[in-house]
Amino acid sequence: MVPILLVLLLVLILFGAGFAVKVLWYIALAVLVLWLLGFLVRGTNAAGGRGRWYRW
Repeated sequence: MVPILLVLLLVLILFGAGFAVKVLWYIALAVLVLWLLGFLVRGTNAAGGRGRWYRW
């Protein structure tokens, strides 16, 4: 009984890790797209140069 429970626990852990990694890939791709779009939509600053669209 204990080995079966351990195998089931291992399967649940691996399934959860796989789901979390997939979600993190989607988040990373969304951040990359936003970062690349930032180069296209950045405005000009008071000196006439191109400024950053984000605050940090």
